[in-house]
Amino acid sequence: MNLTLAIVFSIVISLAAFLMAGWLYLWIKKQDSSNVKIKTISDLIKSGANTFLRKEYTILAKFAGVAFILILVFLPKPIWNQPDFNAILSNNIAMSLAYVFGTVFSGMAGKIGIFVATIANKKTAEAATRGIAPSFLNGFRGGAVMGMAVVGSSLLGVALFFWITENPTMLLGFSFGASSLALFAKAGGGIYTKTADISADLVGKVELGIAEDDPRNPAVIADNVGDNVGDVAGMGADLFDSHVASLAAALVMAASIDSASNSHNVEMVFIFAALGLLSSIIGVVFAKMGKKENPTRALNLSTYITTGIFAVLTLLATFLFKFEWRLYIVTVLGLLVGVIIGITTDYFTNDEKTPVRKVAKASESGPALTIISGTSYGFLSVLPAMIGIAISAFISYKIAAPLGDGYALFGISIAAVGMLSIVGMIISNDAYGPIVDNARGLAEMGGLGEDVIRITDELDSAGNTVKAVTKGFAIAAAGLTVISLLAAFISEVNDAAIELGVAGIEGFDIMNPAVFFGLLIGAAVPAVFSSLLMLGVNKNAERMVAEIHRQFDEIPGLKEGLEGVMPESDKCIDIATEGALKELLPAGAFAIIITIIVGLIGGVHAIGGFLAGNIVSGVLLALFMSNSGGLWDNGKKYIEAGHHGGKGSDAHKAAVVGDTVGDPFKDTAGPSINTQITVVSLVASLFAVIFLTFHLF
Repeated sequence: MNLTLAIVFSIVISLAAFLMAGWLYLWIKKQDSSNVKIKTISDLIKSGANTFLRKEYTILAKFAGVAFILILVFLPKPIWNQPDFNAILSNNIAMSLAYVFGTVFSGMAGKIGIFVATIANKKTAEAATRGIAPSFLNGFRGGAVMGMAVVGSSLLGVALFFWITENPTMLLGFSFGASSLALFAKAGGGIYTKTADISADLVGKVELGIAEDDPRNPAVIADNVGDNVGDVAGMGADLFDSHVASLAAALVMAASIDSASNSHNVEMVFIFAALGLLSSIIGVVFAKMGKKENPTRALNLSTYITTGIFAVLTLLATFLFKFEWRLYIVTVLGLLVGVIIGITTDYFTNDEKTPVRKVAKASESGPALTIISGTSYGFLSVLPAMIGIAISAFISYKIAAPLGDGYALFGISIAAVGMLSIVGMIISNDAYGPIVDNARGLAEMGGLGEDVIRITDELDSAGNTVKAVTKGFAIAAAGLTVISLLAAFISEVNDAAIELGVAGIEGFDIMNPAVFFGLLIGAAVPAVFSSLLMLGVNKNAERMVAEIHRQFDEIPGLKEGLEGVMPESDKCIDIATEGALKELLPAGAFAIIITIIVGLIGGVHAIGGFLAGNIVSGVLLALFMSNSGGLWDNGKKYIEAGHHGGKGSDAHKAAVVGDTVGDPFKDTAGPSINTQITVVSLVASLFAVIFLTFHLF
């Protein structure tokens, strides 16, 4: 197939995704939302989310400005080493502009998510008065707007940049822009949301024994704002980054193989990515829930349907355009492994399964056993996913290797593209979670009654389960993607080595002291990165808890719930905002700076070890924290549904403590790690020439 036609097809499908997003948005907007109290609360949530996002993006714009100048001067090689202005224009200037566009596209992903989610939450809450099926549809379609817009923009950005520059290396700059903004957006949003959530739970549920979204609690509005800035804007930027990174790594290797042979791997990457988005568009159209159906089943079924559509469409494309059958097998393998990892994650986080119920049972004996059992199952949940990633990488390597030089590692990158092919549906499911969580809060604060709260609780529980599944999926995909980014790093180093007339690298010997040096430091980075984020949550939560106590002590009638007495919610929103913005930069900056330091000390071999250690340690920690956090959350909800004593019981208080520990695990540190490992891998590739030509040892 002609490359231009493949790129045009990708652009057309991207535009179709935007049209679908527009149709879904108009459908949601037309739904009933006549309750004045709910509208008022929803507007407060929207205002708080937009204020945070505006302040966050102002800080990140300054960071991006500094990064733009550094990239312009140093990448892909120092500006003074370029032979003429044309070389500077086509390399340094193009790379720095690619970076800026990556940050802009990633920022747009978060902004679109906030815009739609803060409309869909009130529609979902009021739809619950008509039953669970219409409420589910409002929540899912609200999430689907984001799914379509995020994947449409990521594929469009990659296609346009490749078409304009004809240089796949420039995509690494675009991907780094997306990844760096996603890293800080996920970190900042995660710190914000868990500051408010933990503070509201500790004072409200544990100390005072009041309901989760009791309007007397001044942190409740901040908590609902946090759902949007953390789980919507942050996760949107995160999955945008993962999708772009997988495409960039695959296209770098595909272009290298195609230049040495008469093959059509670049065309295949674009066609398969476009067909994945098309499959998600079709899947979204048919995603519905019956009156008596389980919402978790409806969400999972939409994922399975989309997977089947993608497998059939790519099979037809492989036959029509004579793509390599081995690469088709590898693509479908990656997707199937992603689905299997999702299923195993569901087992460990679903309140209908044994692990969650055993943790809930353990809570009867106090919070210590809640923590021990949840931690144990969290670690146990890591094994199936790690085996899945390992098998996917190993088999992909072996299946693709007979095709020729470069194909073995390219096979791993295509498996990552396959795993992320239905990311449009994955994001739709993921964004559904915070929308129905907000809807549950609005239903309680708006006084819609116990029947409506019960419906939104059921939808929220499904959202927690599916969020855990999508996080497992995203982390697994990041694991495969960064393996392919490691291969892209080797490719970049060897291309530079040929140009400079020096020795390149084929692999990394663990007995090489430079490799081992990098390996140990790389393995430690995810742990330090996580600690910085969670300490940020801890410090911020201490300030907010003190503020909640002050308001309950000093505002007459607030604790008693007297008519007309309202908490000062804006004070809690300000604490969450200022604290998150203060804490978001250190963790991300640490990950980037230490990568550069290791490369300047030990060179490309040290960076190879650093990336290997970072990938293994990062994926393991991310899976553990995401799964254990989801398990504790649903264990709490299982007790709240009336089991083991129900709300207000000792088991419930113990489960709330477990959920409080799990909150920064699953919503701050865990999902941020996969962005961190992507960022350091991209930094390694971008600085490959510098690490090759200058290092201390």
